[in-house]
Amino acid sequence: MYVLDFIAYVIFQILQVYKYAIIIYVILNMLISFNIINYNNKLISVVMDFLYKLTEPFLKIIRKFMPDLGSIDISPVILIILIEATQFVMTKYGF
Repeated sequence: MYVLDFIAYVIFQILQVYKYAIIIYVILNMLISFNIINYNNKLISVVMDFLYKLTEPFLKIIRKFMPDLGSIDISPVILIILIEATQFVMTKYGF
């Protein structure tokens, strides 16, 4: 039983870190869009490439089912809500 609790805890923490990665990706993307930070900076480009490769596969899946809202992209919000729901189910039902 302790092994399952450990695995559930690790999955919960991975989801938590992934949620923070989405938030950081969105904030950095907004800062680049408003030209506050520059993508030509080596550190920013490495971080953005890493976060893009980490978050974009799931965001693409959500964007397939979302209606076109113009320039507004709410797929990160939907993904965070899905992560929160998964974490809630894990804590509520003892996974």
